[in-house]
Amino acid sequence: MTRDILTKLYAVNHAAVHTNLKGVTHEDSLLRPKANGNCLNWVLGHIVATRNQILKLAGAKAIWSDEQVAPYARGAKASHDGRDLETLGKVLADFDESQEILLTVLPLLTDADLARTSPDDKTVADRLFFLHFHEAYHIGQIGLLRRIIGLEGSIK
Repeated sequence: MTRDILTKLYAVNHAAVHTNLKGVTHEDSLLRPKANGNCLNWVLGHIVATRNQILKLAGAKAIWSDEQVAPYARGAKASHDGRDLETLGKVLADFDESQEILLTVLPLLTDADLARTSPDDKTVADRLFFLHFHEAYHIGQIGLLRRIIGLEGSIK
């Protein structure tokens, strides 16, 4: 049951990202909110970087190298011109690739896999649910950043 719920939750996130990105250009994705906040590109890249952890917990290989993750890691600040960031199209394509892998590996997890202890001493299931929350939190930010860019909200 847990693996089915996780698969559905990550599918909802995937759809929300695509809905929120309709009409957003790469240039739009580099606009930063006031007070030195993170741009949309950084937020989506942070989600992909975090999906490396999710994929590893689910028994798959990470899709991004440590070098690709670095500009999107927690606490990392992207340059104001975005030259250290991937293009929005590349980040979205990698997000989609991670989704395909997740939809393949999550249903294969056994109860023993989910009960296994993760590196932070929680169960793999608990960690996967937390990482889903983390991802959904940032997808909400993408929705707000879309409005800061000047586009209408897309999820109604």
